[in-house]
Amino acid sequence: MIAIGVQERNGKLEEHLQLLRSLAQELERAMLAISRNSLSELEDSVANQQALSARLVELADDVSAQLQDRTAASPSLIDKHFMEQIRSAFSTLQALNQRYSALLQHSSRSVELLVALFNSFRGQFQEGSGPRLKHQTWSCQI
Repeated sequence: MIAIGVQERNGKLEEHLQLLRSLAQELERAMLAISRNSLSELEDSVANQQALSARLVELADDVSAQLQDRTAASPSLIDKHFMEQIRSAFSTLQALNQRYSALLQHSSRSVELLVALFNSFRGQFQEGSGPRLKHQTWSCQI
């Protein structure tokens, strides 16, 4: 009975590791899609990220419940090398997530600037509030 619980938990931990690695690949794929301006690839990657994240939450809840059950959890039965792989994959995912977040913020700012530029060509200016924050235009003659 305990061996079956341990095998089930280890299977879930292995799936958890695979999901972390897959999510990391999806973040890399999304960043590449942004750099290529491929909206369809980005949308596909975001959908995959959502599915992987949902499954990770389910697994985390299952494993947490099993670890709280004293009959199924024994610290000596958890492979330390395997847990180190999970920690490493998690660290990699955190680093990628920070890069992804920065890229999305930068992209959002770039889009805001482009929208402002296009609006200025249409004659739609928005003035900032406060002193000396009025928009100015530059002109040149050829």
